[in-house]
Amino acid sequence: MSTADPLAFDREHLWHPYTSMTDPAPTRLVTGASGSRITIDGVGPVVDGMASWWSAIHGYRHPVLDDALRDQVENMAHVMFGGLTHRPAVELARRLVEVTPEGLDRVFLADSGSVSIEVAMKMALQYQRGAGRPGRTRFLTVRGGYHGDTFDCMSVCDPAGGMHSMWSDVLPQQVFGERPPREKSEVAAWAEGFRELAASQADQLAGLVVEPLLQGAGGMRPYPAECLRVFREVADEHGLVLVFDEIATGFGRTGTFFAAEAGGVSPDVLCVGKALTGGYLTLAATLCTPEVARGLSDSDSGVLMHGPTFMGNPLACAVASASIDLLVNCDWAAEVGRINSGLQALHDIDAADVRVLGAVGAVELDHPVDAAKATEAALAHGVWLRPFRNLIYTMPPYVCSDADVATICAGIAAAAEAG
Repeated sequence: MSTADPLAFDREHLWHPYTSMTDPAPTRLVTGASGSRITIDGVGPVVDGMASWWSAIHGYRHPVLDDALRDQVENMAHVMFGGLTHRPAVELARRLVEVTPEGLDRVFLADSGSVSIEVAMKMALQYQRGAGRPGRTRFLTVRGGYHGDTFDCMSVCDPAGGMHSMWSDVLPQQVFGERPPREKSEVAAWAEGFRELAASQADQLAGLVVEPLLQGAGGMRPYPAECLRVFREVADEHGLVLVFDEIATGFGRTGTFFAAEAGGVSPDVLCVGKALTGGYLTLAATLCTPEVARGLSDSDSGVLMHGPTFMGNPLACAVASASIDLLVNCDWAAEVGRINSGLQALHDIDAADVRVLGAVGAVELDHPVDAAKATEAALAHGVWLRPFRNLIYTMPPYVCSDADVATICAGIAAAAEAG
């Protein structure tokens, strides 16, 4: 076999996310990346409106992050985390405890966002066992959510309109409340129904899992911060472990460092990923309170039953620490605010709905997007986008210039017209 024609080999042998292997969607060859741009073979440099699925917040080939990787690889690339530790993991844990909402000072370093959610769900289940409530095995969540593609994660994703509905007959059956409303004026009525649902199922529930402030892959749908306080109150009232999935929303994306801050609440468990390493390497973390850690230790196993081979990978930890330092030492809020101002141009697009929150912009069409046509139209305007369902959206790198953001908006407008 030869890879002289990489796209042909790719088409025959490589699976891509959410695509068929027998009738694969077109792929494009990326030959380089720098700053806010990726270079696509036959097209040239284009603004990456996706920030590599929302992770490359500092853009590509950032000298500080490059140096962090070089320095670490000269020491060691990896060592098992069972029975051993190392400074990159310790330093990353210290930074995470410092920047996350109050009370989250126990840190589990996972491989990916989905794994961090799996770990969070295990934490909640083991906490309830340790508390003498082994019958609490289900999770409360809301419709419209997305929490990853591994098995238990799929069970708390939207059961009907989500990507995993085909598995509904084999997944654990969770408890779904209505989507949080869009408007503050509707929060009280929604909260009443959510509280009633939680009360009716409380003796079965181990935890409450939600994406705070913004439902991401479930539809790029923001909701009022007041709902976060409802989640906290419901969890407290019924002894549930409150899990915030901030894999997409963390590290400034929605306008606060973590979306939880918008509601002035802290969860019992927090999951972070994606932007954690600035898009360089796969890494996630699940943080919890001392109370959850103690309760978990009181369970029959006495330990958290999870341990990935590449847990705490030194390369990933080193670049994650450098990424967090970059963020906290710059005026990230001003950068996100500047991008937000530029994305307001999306409201000029004729569409069913337009939503802008922090450095997130989404245009909802009244029909499914023709992804191929929409992608071609965006590329013709110098921007890479990845539409899905009836949405054309962007979560760009924070290093995007005003001109880059204008290019993204033009690309989205062209994609909306073509798709």
